[in-house]
Amino acid sequence: MFNIQKYKEINDFLSKNSRNTEIIAISKNHSKESVIEAIKLGVNLFGENRVMEAKSKFEDLKNTYSQVELHLTGPLQSNKVKDAIDVFDVFHTLDREKIAKEFSKYREKISNKRMFIQVNTGLESSKSGVYPKDLRDFKNFCSDELKLNISGLMCIPPINDNPETHFQMLRKLSLENNLQNLSIGMSGDYDKAIAFKPRYIRLGTILFGNRQ
Repeated sequence: MFNIQKYKEINDFLSKNSRNTEIIAISKNHSKESVIEAIKLGVNLFGENRVMEAKSKFEDLKNTYSQVELHLTGPLQSNKVKDAIDVFDVFHTLDREKIAKEFSKYREKISNKRMFIQVNTGLESSKSGVYPKDLRDFKNFCSDELKLNISGLMCIPPINDNPETHFQMLRKLSLENNLQNLSIGMSGDYDKAIAFKPRYIRLGTILFGNRQ
């Protein structure tokens, strides 16, 4: 069951503090019925991690509920880019040239899509993302050469680190690269992320409960 009380509590806090921050309700591994319940309660922004799961849940829902905006918050394979473009509105995990080049093949379809570059702030070999030292070149390649609409930066801090260290690093990188928006903060650290005035916080468990 969708926790509308918690959603409203966080949303009210954001509104009262005049922050331009929106909540993405992460519905991965939760049923289509749960998503419909959330929509009927007034939730319009959702996040999914897998393209095929998203298509099965949202393809017809987006036709029925035109206000719904769908965000890809998980890794993307190059052979899924075309399908992803058809269902997602915002992409949070652009992380390598191969994917960027694949996006650029569909210029007409992506003209109104927004993208966030995922930055591997913890330099973790097991995690996706552009290393901070490579960010400027990658951002310029995406924006200047491929003409992708790069909206901001995203990161997932290492699980045992202080997340604020990584949020601060990402804010600094965003300013250095003239990018206004951050996608930071999940159920366990969103309260710390809010201090950095992100564009989006990504909340799953705290709203939908444990994954099914």
